[in-house]
Amino acid sequence: MQIFKLRVATCAIICIFAHSHICILYRMNFVEELRWRGMLHDIMPGTEELLNKGMVSGYIGFDPTADSLHVGSLAQIMTLIHFQRAGHKPFALVGGATGMVGDPSGKSAERNLLSEDVLQKNLDGIKNQLAQFLDFNCGANSAQMVNNYDWFKNFTFLDFIRDVGKHITVNYMMAKDSVKNRISGDTGMSFTEFSYQLVQGYDFYYLWKNHNCALQMGGSDQWGNIVTGTELIRRKGEGQGEAYALTTQLIKKSDGSKFGKSEGGNIWLDPAKTSPYKFYQFWLNTSDEDAKAYIRIFTLFDKETIEALETEHAVAPHLRVLQKALAKDITTRVHSEQEYEKAIKASEFLFGNTDIQFLNELNNAEVLGLFDGVPNFAISASEVAAGINVVDLLAEKTAVFPSKGEAKKMIAGGGVAINKAKLGGVDDVFTSSHLINGKYLVAQKGKKNYFLIIAE
Repeated sequence: MQIFKLRVATCAIICIFAHSHICILYRMNFVEELRWRGMLHDIMPGTEELLNKGMVSGYIGFDPTADSLHVGSLAQIMTLIHFQRAGHKPFALVGGATGMVGDPSGKSAERNLLSEDVLQKNLDGIKNQLAQFLDFNCGANSAQMVNNYDWFKNFTFLDFIRDVGKHITVNYMMAKDSVKNRISGDTGMSFTEFSYQLVQGYDFYYLWKNHNCALQMGGSDQWGNIVTGTELIRRKGEGQGEAYALTTQLIKKSDGSKFGKSEGGNIWLDPAKTSPYKFYQFWLNTSDEDAKAYIRIFTLFDKETIEALETEHAVAPHLRVLQKALAKDITTRVHSEQEYEKAIKASEFLFGNTDIQFLNELNNAEVLGLFDGVPNFAISASEVAAGINVVDLLAEKTAVFPSKGEAKKMIAGGGVAINKAKLGGVDDVFTSSHLINGKYLVAQKGKKNYFLIIAE
């Protein structure tokens, strides 16, 4: 066993490396870490003092309304990572029970209820992703995953309204923004969603009582639900109920909307939903302003490193130093070094001179992910096998060109390539031997206009 001293932010940390896990013995200031990163939104009085006294157990809940977490969820995962790095014990709660109800916070319409099969699939996917980021084998402050279905499955309705409902008044629940906004809107609110804050509040009480969880964290839209939990603990705690709340900034897209599973154009952590290439491109293409915020929120770079990157970026913004550092770090941690390298090669393929054989390194899903948003056309595999003239291919079997005349003209001018090779003439014929991965042809009209032809 070896002991090393590391410097993270402004705080010296002693770590023990054992079995490939990092156990933090000396705590950095968790709240201060969130502050300088621009993540902190609100904090209950007394919370920072509690955290500075010693190790605290705290949790964040993740509702399984999809089978993958997303960029908005990743901000909460980063909160738990910082919490653990500060020497505290993180709990990740997957909401097998609350997922059956649906959180109304920040929503303008009732969520669809999920079947048990879909819910279980979602739970499995989220558990696997959470295990990728948190350390579950690190001694006293090892992360722990819990499922609130485990304590709700035998909780009868009568027991719930007697033991939980009687402690929180309707007036208190009605005062929450998540309730007021929906009741005053056109859609109204069902009793199911109205009761959500009680269910989440009981989660906090259960973890406080059984796992000594004194802190619940979440996005700023969760403040009302979290303080309901602190109030329930105070009232049910028999004079011993002290619990605390901390919320972080919601991550917004450039149009002002938040990242969420029910929002369009989301960026998922599951490579089957958002390819590593598209994931990488999302971060690479962020604005300078967003990159300055995101590199603090989504990476583990210390303050000095980030400020040095900002200084370098300011000298030559066109080199996109911040975006490149952000994209590399987050793509590597979410997907792997290998997937990051593939994303780089994919970018070079589309915007540089990488050879067509690069596509042979990709599976079908990765090829389609690379060409996401590129016009694609399906043609008959048997026609390709028999041999197909290039003009017929580009202007009759597909719509790369609107007419054969235009196709012939541009081919003659040397402005058309297939599989990165300029066409020799209008009499060129393509067969199955030309297919990449036995399935694809990549047509280029000029330098930047790509078309994917799929033989089926």
